[in-house]
Amino acid sequence: MATGISKSIAARRGNGAARNSAATAKGARNASDAGAVEITLENGCLIATLKRPAARNRISAAMARQLMDLAETVEDDDSILALALTGAGAVFCTGFDGDADPRLVETLASVAKPTVAIINGDAIDEGLELALALDLRASTIGARFAMGQLQGGVLPHFGGTQRLPRLIGAAGALQMILAGEHVRGVEAMRLGLVTYLARDRKELDRIARELLGTIASRGQIGVRLVKEAVRKGSDMTIEQGIRLEEDLYALLQTTADRAEGVRAFLEKRKPLFKGV
Repeated sequence: MATGISKSIAARRGNGAARNSAATAKGARNASDAGAVEITLENGCLIATLKRPAARNRISAAMARQLMDLAETVEDDDSILALALTGAGAVFCTGFDGDADPRLVETLASVAKPTVAIINGDAIDEGLELALALDLRASTIGARFAMGQLQGGVLPHFGGTQRLPRLIGAAGALQMILAGEHVRGVEAMRLGLVTYLARDRKELDRIARELLGTIASRGQIGVRLVKEAVRKGSDMTIEQGIRLEEDLYALLQTTADRAEGVRAFLEKRKPLFKGV
């Protein structure tokens, strides 16, 4: 357990631990119903696990607050190199409670450091929108993906109508949203909905940790600039995007990490990046 990170989050919120254990404002749920987010830190990568099995890992108001605080901590703590989100048991996430803070998805989407969704099971409705807000997605073959909010008379409203077509194309997105169809792992991989596929949870964890380890080994300034170039460039013309790339490339040349990369190459060793 990443106790230092947990204390940082608690300090940021004041009485954070007590708030995460409390019932909702209406008193409609007890502490166990509110769920929790378990935090672990491995090799500089923070892994947040959604733990609310009775509600198939739906995000409660308390869990949303903790995740938003966690995102802020990740941004502020230079020792954290990447953020991963997964679910406990055989479910990733199947939605949000009505009182969960709607800003959560955009808060996670705006994290400047690399983010990974480790999809161990169903990613449904807002749970899929949550996964789409992260940079990369790895899933098991048996995981199901669906965006069926229309069946309840509402639109996807956490970025699903915008991020899904950008990822798999307009026709595929409309098929999933209008028909509410479930897509499983292999088809999700074919569509580009996920970037890595595993046979089971054990293999998924191995793939995810290898991926996070690779990301953590890169120069973190370069990683953040690549993410900025890709995200901002997708809303620009190709000419504007290339100019942005050139500007960011020039900026990277002024850093100590760039000099370390050159030295490591010449000395035939692994670089020791420090993020400066």
